[in-house]
Amino acid sequence: MLSSSLKQVIQDAYRAFLNSKQLRPRYGQKLMIADIAKTIGEIEEDDEGQRVGEPAVCVVEAGTGTGKTVAYALAMIPIAQEYEKQLVIATATVALQEQILFKDLPDIRQNSGLSFSFALAKGRGRYVCLSKLDNILHDGASTLVTQDLFVAAGLLNTDQPHDRQTYQTMLDKFASSRWDGDRDSWPDVVEDKTWQLVATDHVQCSNRRCTYFHQCAFFKARERLGEADVIVTNHDMVLADLALGGGAVLPAPSKTLYVFDEGHHLPDKALNHFNHNSKIHSTRAWLEQLPKSLLQMRDHEVIERASAEKFIPRVEQACEQLRQDLLIWQQQIMPLLPSKDEQVIPQYRFAHGVLPDALRESAGIIKTQFALLVDILGRVSEQIKQLLDQKNYIIPQHELENWYALAGVLLLRAEANFDLWTVYSVEDDAEAPPNARWVTWHGQGGQTDLELSCSPILAAKTLRQNLWNRCFGAVVTSATLTALCQFDRFKMRAGVTDSTHFVVVPSPLPYQAAARLVIPSMPCTPKDPELHTAFIIDYLPELLSTQLGSLVLFASRRQMEDVYAEMSGAWQDKILMQGELSKQEIIVRHKKRIDQQQASVIFGLASFAEGIDLPGVYCEHVIIAKIPFAAPDNPVEAGLAEWIEQRGGNPFMQVTVPDAATKLVQACGRLLRHEKDQGIITLLDRRIVTQRYGKAILSSLPPFQQEIQPA
Repeated sequence: MLSSSLKQVIQDAYRAFLNSKQLRPRYGQKLMIADIAKTIGEIEEDDEGQRVGEPAVCVVEAGTGTGKTVAYALAMIPIAQEYEKQLVIATATVALQEQILFKDLPDIRQNSGLSFSFALAKGRGRYVCLSKLDNILHDGASTLVTQDLFVAAGLLNTDQPHDRQTYQTMLDKFASSRWDGDRDSWPDVVEDKTWQLVATDHVQCSNRRCTYFHQCAFFKARERLGEADVIVTNHDMVLADLALGGGAVLPAPSKTLYVFDEGHHLPDKALNHFNHNSKIHSTRAWLEQLPKSLLQMRDHEVIERASAEKFIPRVEQACEQLRQDLLIWQQQIMPLLPSKDEQVIPQYRFAHGVLPDALRESAGIIKTQFALLVDILGRVSEQIKQLLDQKNYIIPQHELENWYALAGVLLLRAEANFDLWTVYSVEDDAEAPPNARWVTWHGQGGQTDLELSCSPILAAKTLRQNLWNRCFGAVVTSATLTALCQFDRFKMRAGVTDSTHFVVVPSPLPYQAAARLVIPSMPCTPKDPELHTAFIIDYLPELLSTQLGSLVLFASRRQMEDVYAEMSGAWQDKILMQGELSKQEIIVRHKKRIDQQQASVIFGLASFAEGIDLPGVYCEHVIIAKIPFAAPDNPVEAGLAEWIEQRGGNPFMQVTVPDAATKLVQACGRLLRHEKDQGIITLLDRRIVTQRYGKAILSSLPPFQQEIQPA
């Protein structure tokens, strides 16, 4: 039970925050604080501080304007301090992450009376590797050898000359404490090709064995994380840490309370972290280079000559056999691919994720060969590690560190292929959701390759095993966690347990008084794309004639570009279209025009339907071309639909419609950002009033005024 003292701390913090900011309490915000406090504040723990009982997860849908960050911070920070756990706040976007870090948390600390520290967590790749920086400036012989091997294996791209001046400036500023080694704090833009030469990852990093360990920017930042009460990061960082077992960068899950803001993204982010891909041509090129890399290690005395003489021939034989087997596999799969089309990348998805027996059996043979490479490269990496641990170096330490990095990347490449071919060689459990398996033909210029992919169709099991069952407690929040007014979609995709507490708290925005949803008369529907596009071209100038700031959202790039091409020159001058400028630059220019009392219109796709903030006059009219149904060519979604249908369900009503409803709510959410905003939403798709599923979607939207014109 939530202790009275903890309850009082939370209430006092909320009261102090409101009084200091001269704000009125928001009903939805109060409910959110109470539900989080009740769910997370009543966790029972044993004598060692471990959670006892079922996973403690609170899922809160809170509409725009609720003040979600204030609510979960004021509830979770005191609870985390009471349990002596660290609080990790993870977002899906950089924009929200920066808002929480630089605006919300400082504001809460200053005005709530709570005392807490906070820090930002990033991966190794965002920090400079001093070992690589020093090596590249000194051009050591071993550095050049390993760098050439990286390039030859397709693991590094050095198309441009080294930017020595930039690297030297980096070293000078770091040495004089004028730069902390963080790429994001470097004053100028660093091109990816420049940065990749001085960045590392967990397989290349030699950790405490590194010459520069005590000066390392990444490990210094990680030390600060250990001292922070609150850690701000992103979903990808949490998932990457969990994939490494948890506790690699972030605190161990059992010692952590999590908040996943923008939580509707979490299941898809998890799928991306646990899928596998491999390109046959690229892999064959890498396999051709692998024995040469090992011979270089032998010749430089990095690995024992005696053992090398035994395993290098085995590697050579395995690589040659794999190159032949991969080519045969490609030849077998090519007839299944559809003919090439300029508009569509040729792709073939295995129905129900099931491969023909012959392909599955040959995949098993390929997997076995990669298992051999994983074993040998693992022993090579361990040999180099032992040399580093001896401290009595026959080979200079910095050279050993370079070889260790190369061995680590080679091992990672072999493991990735082993994982993919393992999934391709096994039959899925008939009772569990299957893996989606598909192949894609990439061809551009003289470069062609066949990419093999596989992915779970649901992240539920992965999240349940790696996150919900292991964490001390968690809160998931977003404005769009329900679909068709139910949490069923999120439950299926996220794998939360039956003990999860679900709640919807109301938004303070005056939807009915401030916004009007218009469904105009139309002679066509999006099912006839040409007529629908022609209608939009004719009707759009009338829709855009009265507001300064408008946002037009399309479901397809082709339709967006076709509409733009047919608009008059005067209208084209007012339109900022996605793809011609960066998203950030479009928003900056749009706001500048509005500030100068000039009309401005944004043409955007799905990425403009969520996560952008255009309050007040910056967006007084949102025009949505059609109900945002997902494209039917997504192999994972197609696999999910097949599985649901196989079990007697209706994938259209269980997946397609709820997904579209969620996306439409997000798109409509671009209009009202603050309580004083007002405007119009126009949906150019009458299926929302003529089809049964459309009416279900319509009833799930916020309670706007509705103007449904006659057909």
